[in-house]
Amino acid sequence: MTQQPIKIAILAMGGEGGGVLADWIVDLGEANGYIAQTTSVPGVAQRTGATIYYVELYPERQAAADGGWPVLALMPLPGDVDVVLCSELMEAGRALQRNLVSAERTTLIASTHRVYSIGEKSAMGDGRVDSTQLLAHAQKAARQFVHFDMAEAAARNGSVISAVLFGALAGTNVLPFTREQFEATIERGGVGVKPSLKAFGAAFKRAQEGDPEIVAAQATPARPTAGHPEVRALIERVHSEFPAEPRTMLLEGVRRLIDYQDIAYASLYLDRMAPVCALADEPARLLASETARHLALWMSYEDTARVAQLKTRATRFARVKGEAGVQTDQLVAINEYLHPGLREICETLPGPIGRWIHRSSAMRRLVERFTRKGRVVQTSSLHGFLMLTAVAAARQWRRTTTRYAEVDERIESWLRFIAQTATYSPALATEIARCQRLVKGYSETYDRGVRNYDTVIGAVKQAGRRLEPATLTAWRDAALADEQGHALKAALEKHVIA
Repeated sequence: MTQQPIKIAILAMGGEGGGVLADWIVDLGEANGYIAQTTSVPGVAQRTGATIYYVELYPERQAAADGGWPVLALMPLPGDVDVVLCSELMEAGRALQRNLVSAERTTLIASTHRVYSIGEKSAMGDGRVDSTQLLAHAQKAARQFVHFDMAEAAARNGSVISAVLFGALAGTNVLPFTREQFEATIERGGVGVKPSLKAFGAAFKRAQEGDPEIVAAQATPARPTAGHPEVRALIERVHSEFPAEPRTMLLEGVRRLIDYQDIAYASLYLDRMAPVCALADEPARLLASETARHLALWMSYEDTARVAQLKTRATRFARVKGEAGVQTDQLVAINEYLHPGLREICETLPGPIGRWIHRSSAMRRLVERFTRKGRVVQTSSLHGFLMLTAVAAARQWRRTTTRYAEVDERIESWLRFIAQTATYSPALATEIARCQRLVKGYSETYDRGVRNYDTVIGAVKQAGRRLEPATLTAWRDAALADEQGHALKAALEKHVIA
């Protein structure tokens, strides 16, 4: 039988070192008696199609025995790849989708961390791919599957993910090279050798040991503590006045709303939750947890003050620098593209001022003149940072704004409807609580969500006690299926109200 080349495919996003990894594999082969060829095909965009690097290795001794140079392929073929390396879990999914992984021959090496794709981020609902299902599918599809959080391993060892992937590749023993030959390849590169070798060694050990099943202990989460007396009082209130089941969600809601607004706002959250949590029977326990979650989300709705608050946090600057790999002797510039409309500006100002601007034709024209094209604000500069800090300070009068009044009225109506429905169907009341998912964002996204929410809730009220919880679930999923509302209209037409 004619000897075949070793075929290796690498799927990686831009900036993750896929090219470096491919170069290392080529150098590894050429330094140890193999003919190597590499090609790369860039994706459309960073998260709609990552770059595929393809390497084929063929032994020089065999080529000489064959009487000539081998003809090596430029692209991987479905079912004809020995090793697939993926820098992120979704890239493993793409490899499976392209049928590059086969149970008969392919060793799949993938990081389990996630960088969400454009499709996942832009979905109207929760568009995230289920990582557990993806891992299970990969396990069945590959002959050997090596997987762990390689991004975390790279960060822990002060290196990059390409070094971790290289170490995991060496640890599988699927290539005819020793660990010393792999490490010599990194040393020949001459750049970041020490941290790369450290990350390589950790990944090599992890791949050699395998991934034993880890059963998470069902431990009771530690009771949170706080230095501020009023925050401590809220924590004590949660533990003394509310049942055990929704406490974790309630505490997270309290934390989120203090960060979003203030302690009084978090106290209002608990006041609103008290009647729902008073329903202590078994069917209402899920209702309490779901309402706690969605009420916290609704009360922390996105507005310009919230956006500015998040964009000026020290943690965000640190995250951006970490993701960009900024060194201590380097400067980084962060440009934010902002395009607030008249409505967003009016909703940020105190109610009387916002309503006056909205009613005044002259003021409306003046505001629209300055906001028509949007603005680029460099938050890494003093001027840009202070500008957004001033916008973030608008949260101090948030509860006087027209947006707050509108959201507050809708929340109160939603809570009343939940309580009313819970008297005869806690399961249906739980689905009503989950309808908060339809309302999110701002501007056109918010308007579209509100329209869908009003349509769905109106249909629920019209159907009354005859409505099954599963039907409402179908309506909500349909509302999240497309922006035009065609799926929702079709779903509602299936349920004709007599």
